[in-house]
Amino acid sequence: MTNPLIAVAILYGYYLLALLAVPLALRAFTPAPREFVRKTQHVAYAMSVFLLLGLFEHWYQALAAPLALVVVGYPVLLLWERHPSYRRLFADRTLKGGEYRRQLLTGQLTYALLIAVFWGWLGPSWRPLIAVAVMAWGFGDAAAALVGKYLGRHRIAHRAVEGSKTLEGTGAMVAFAAAAVFLTMLLYAQQTWWVSLLAAALAAPVAATIELFSRRGSDTLTVPLSTAVALVPLLLVSRALGW
Repeated sequence: MTNPLIAVAILYGYYLLALLAVPLALRAFTPAPREFVRKTQHVAYAMSVFLLLGLFEHWYQALAAPLALVVVGYPVLLLWERHPSYRRLFADRTLKGGEYRRQLLTGQLTYALLIAVFWGWLGPSWRPLIAVAVMAWGFGDAAAALVGKYLGRHRIAHRAVEGSKTLEGTGAMVAFAAAAVFLTMLLYAQQTWWVSLLAAALAAPVAATIELFSRRGSDTLTVPLSTAVALVPLLLVSRALGW
C-alpha cells in the first residue's frame, strides 16, 4: 500500500505506457497484425488489476481510481477519433470509431463492480477473487480471439453466437482461462494446489461459455463477473473445510 496520490500516478503511468505508448509503437513501427495489437492492450489492461489491488489501502480508493480515468480518458478519445491519426494508430474495428470509448466504460464498470462486491461488501479476504476473475477474462479472451482468427477452422453456427467464433477459439479460451485461474489462485490468492485446480476446472468452462454467447463486446463485463460468482461456492466450501 502507498500514498493514494502516488498510487494514482503509478496506475495512470502504467496505463499510458502499457495501453497507449507500447501499442501505438507497435502499430507505427512494426508490422504487427491489428488483432495482435488489440490483444496486447487487452492483456495489459487486465494485468492492471494487480496494481489496483496492491497500491490502494481501501476499497473505495481502488474504486475511485479507475472511474476517474473515465472522466479523463473518455473525452480525450472522443476528440482524438476526429483526427486521422486515430485510425492509423488505433486498432478500432468500428467504422466511425467509438470502440475504445465503449471498452473504457465497460472495463472500468467491471472493475468497479468487482471491487465494490468482492472487497467493499464481502471484505478484504475476498479481494484476490477479483484478480482471478480478471485473469480468466484477460488471457482467455485474448487466446480465443487470436486462435480463432488465425487457426480457427470450425465455425460455431448458432443464432445466439455473434460473429465468426470457432471451436478452436473456444477451446483456447478454456485452456488459457484455466491456466490463468490456476496460477492466480495458487500464486496470488495463495490457495492450495488442489483448490486452485478445482477452481480452474470450474471457472474455465463457465468463462468460455459466457464469452461465446456474449454480444457486442459485453464479455468484458459478463466473463469476469460470471467467473467470480461461479467460484464463490467453491471458496466457501474450502474455507468451511479448512483447505
